Amino acid sequence: MIGMNIGYARVSTEDQNLDLQQHALQQAGCEVIFKDHGVSGALRDRPGLKKALRRATKGDVLVVWKLDRLGRSLPHLVETINGLRKRGVGFRSLQEQIDTTCAGGRFYFHMLAALAEFERELISERTRAGMDSARRRGKHVGRPFKLNPLQCDQARALIASGKHSRKVIAAHFGVSVTTLRRALKG
Repeated sequence: MIGMNIGYARVSTEDQNLDLQQHALQQAGCEVIFKDHGVSGALRDRPGLKKALRRATKGDVLVVWKLDRLGRSLPHLVETINGLRKRGVGFRSLQEQIDTTCAGGRFYFHMLAALAEFERELISERTRAGMDSARRRGKHVGRPFKLNPLQCDQARALIASGKHSRKVIAAHFGVSVTTLRRALKG
C-alpha cells in the first residue's frame, strides 16, 4: 500500500508566516498540511501536530520543512519519530534531508537517538554529582522539610505535656500525623 505525504508546519508567533513552509511541503508532495500558528515548539500539546499524528497511518510519511518545526528537544523528537516508526509511518525533514523511509535516513535518525540518550545520561550524572556534593557540604537534598527544627521542638514539648493528641498537634502545624512522626524521628 502506498501511503500519502502528510505535512506539518509551525511558527512560534502570530507575526510569523507559514507560506515558506507550506510551499516547500506542497513541492514535496504533501497532500494535506496541518498547521500550528503562534505555537511554541516546546509545547508537546499542539492541535495541528495532534491532528497530523492522528491522520498518519501505516505507509504514510510525516513531512516537516525543518526538524525544529516538529519539536525543540532531541528527546521529544526521538520519542515522536519512534512513535511514528512503531505505527509504520515514515518521517521526512526537508532541510536536514532526513528520510526514515530509506536506510541512510534511518541510520541518521539512530545517531540522533543515540545522542539524545547520551544527553539524558549526562544530565542524570550531573544531577547525581551535584546532589552528592551538596550532601557532603551538609545541605539537605530532596523535598523541603514540612516542619523546621523550631516547630519540631515545639511539637515535642506539646507531646511531652500530655495535653494534646498527636492528631491535634499535627493539625496545629498543618501536617498529617504520619508527617509529624517522620519529622520527630529525624
